[in-house]
Amino acid sequence: MQKGTLILRRHFIRSLALLTLLGILVCRAADRAQGDLFFLVFADPQFGMYTGDQGFEQETANFEFVIAAANRLRPAFVVVCGDLINKPGDAAESAEYKRIAAKLDTRIPIYNVAGNHDVGNLPTAASLAKYREQFGPDYYTFRSGEIEGLVLNSSVIANPREVPEESRRQELWLKGELEKTKKLGIRHLFVFQHHPWFLEYPNEADQYFNVPAQIRRRYLELLRNYGVSHVFAGHFHQNASGKDGPLEMVTTGPVGKPLGDARSGFSVVVVRKTKVEYRYYDFGSLPNKIELQREGE
Repeated sequence: MQKGTLILRRHFIRSLALLTLLGILVCRAADRAQGDLFFLVFADPQFGMYTGDQGFEQETANFEFVIAAANRLRPAFVVVCGDLINKPGDAAESAEYKRIAAKLDTRIPIYNVAGNHDVGNLPTAASLAKYREQFGPDYYTFRSGEIEGLVLNSSVIANPREVPEESRRQELWLKGELEKTKKLGIRHLFVFQHHPWFLEYPNEADQYFNVPAQIRRRYLELLRNYGVSHVFAGHFHQNASGKDGPLEMVTTGPVGKPLGDARSGFSVVVVRKTKVEYRYYDFGSLPNKIELQREGE
């Protein structure tokens, strides 16, 4: 009897040790999955820009290149920060964008953002309806691990004159979504839009490439109050960055036609437990793969 009890006890201890080891491995795997991932930010593929809407051969080549790069790198997701096309509502440009986007591995989500060339510099009810018909919602949320992504239509925010009700509706929606994330305790809260709030400084003067200061101040205060750490945008066709307190504004250069001394490319954003790292790669400097390591390793 004592011998049998001893054998059972040994089996119990071994089983307990095995379960403990399995638990540790599961926790480590979960920790890695939640704490280490990367995603890609594309901006301004803007089919038709190179030729003034007379064709889009160069944009086709560029966009096919970055989609192939995404399939090779295998990010958690891809966000395209607006100006998918150059001429609002253009059927041919829209069809070409969607044809190539469909080549992305179906296991990699792709999230479209409405830009001013998608809905117009002065959005209207008709231009918004056309965008939604061609590309889907112009503001929405998505989740990836411990990331909550909020996608905004910044054209409606920056110039709401023709669509004031749409602007108010989106702002109320944003406040509601931010309140939800606060209650859920989301670790990483990111906003994706087309227009940068600012390029370098939150109090910089109004210009074509930022959101008017009067509107900008209200939204920046809202985002800061709810713990948004990063806003990713395009529109500038060059790279820029700046901070408003803890909030970082990251403006990504174009997949399509660059301006100034910029080069076509995209940003890689690595998200860890306690920090976010990003880097812009032009087409001649793309990495072979993205190395992910847990913090402390």
